[in-house]
Amino acid sequence: MIAGVLVAQGASYALWSSQVRSSHLAQLDELSTNMAFSIASTMRFFRSLPVEYRHIVLDQLRNMGGTRFFVSVNERRLMVNDIGSGLEKEVVVNNVRSVLTRELNIDDVVVEFSRPENLRVLNNEVLLYDLPPRWGQHSLMMEPLSPPILVVQLELSPGTWLYVATLLGVPDIFSGYRWLSEERLLVGLLVLLSVLALSLLGITSVTRPLARLSRAARQLGDDLDIPPLKESGPKEVAATAIAFNRMQRRIREQIEERERLFSAISHDLKTPITRMRLRAEMLDDTLQRERFCASLDELDSLVKGALASVKGLDLHEEPVPVSLEQLLEELAEALSLQGGEVKIERQSAVNIAPIVVKPLALKRCLANLLENAIFYGKQADIYLFNEEESVTLQIRDYGPGIPEKQLERVFSPFVRLEPSRSRHTGGSGLGLGIAKHIARAHGGNIQLANHAEQGLIVTLTLPRQETITGL
Repeated sequence: MIAGVLVAQGASYALWSSQVRSSHLAQLDELSTNMAFSIASTMRFFRSLPVEYRHIVLDQLRNMGGTRFFVSVNERRLMVNDIGSGLEKEVVVNNVRSVLTRELNIDDVVVEFSRPENLRVLNNEVLLYDLPPRWGQHSLMMEPLSPPILVVQLELSPGTWLYVATLLGVPDIFSGYRWLSEERLLVGLLVLLSVLALSLLGITSVTRPLARLSRAARQLGDDLDIPPLKESGPKEVAATAIAFNRMQRRIREQIEERERLFSAISHDLKTPITRMRLRAEMLDDTLQRERFCASLDELDSLVKGALASVKGLDLHEEPVPVSLEQLLEELAEALSLQGGEVKIERQSAVNIAPIVVKPLALKRCLANLLENAIFYGKQADIYLFNEEESVTLQIRDYGPGIPEKQLERVFSPFVRLEPSRSRHTGGSGLGLGIAKHIARAHGGNIQLANHAEQGLIVTLTLPRQETITGL
């Protein structure tokens, strides 16, 4: 955008500068042509005068003052410290010389420019500034501008030169053409900043709905009950918001339909399971009775686990500040009653401030992780790391660990690396999946890694935030 604005400014300014320069040259062409005709008229007038009257007329003109020209008749051509160069001077000199040559039929026409302070005007080479004020020399001075003076000298007759000095009325004729002056740079910078500021406001207003859409898309994976998007803005953005809201409603309806389906299946299976359990209790063979009851227990566990995986993640509770250390101490005390050993070590001397979480959901997440650690490793060491924007919790057990290829697979529902299908040994395979879902709903994550010596390290990261979008 900056490059585009600069190119546009440069092109427009170049065009404008070219037009201004052309206008300036046209003005000089017209002024110099008119000036040349005036000088030609003056020359014709002095030609027509007898020689003895020329000085009398000049004295009268000087005494009158305020004339456009300073005219003198000299015995020789006066030396002038010629100044200036460039196209402007070339236009003036060529116009004056060509008009005088054509009008007066004189080839020897000298056209020069001089500064007022260096200009000599009479035979004795008196400076312009040394002339008496009554001679009207002030008409050639425009202080403090001090523009250059046009000096034209022509030979009236052998030994007689007509000297004419005048102003063109263009003070900056030889000031030089600066394409990037301070004023132009300032104006260009102001235009650039204005365009960028207005463009930034426009882009921000256009992309704000897209930012809301992006934020809603991130939140949708954690919370299907987020408020719908505003269906406003540009036509394409509004259409996208409408489609997004429709998708959200359909996903919510499908989830609710799935929950109703699992609830119906769970309800319908309870009756035959109960009936089969009663019949199994009536078997005379003790071994067969135990096998039937174990299979029915497993079936009942699978049904409850499936239902929990669908409905158990949606805990409707308000986020509140919770002390992570206190919550871990409560869980450690409860596990110690079941024979587990849990050690908590804080890795920072600064107390860990409470974090905003959904307490029951986080408690379930930590309980699942600690129960797994106690079940497989008999002992869990907890390390707390307090950071500015997050809190990191590491749980190390002393079990056999997990094969590297299975570290991500264990988060899937009903995946158990322990071969037993008994709920007293292998569990239902939902604990880690539920824990990871809860962590991500809080904006965090769970990662698994094998310890270099023995056991598994579970790393739970929870960001510090004011609100929770998921669950």
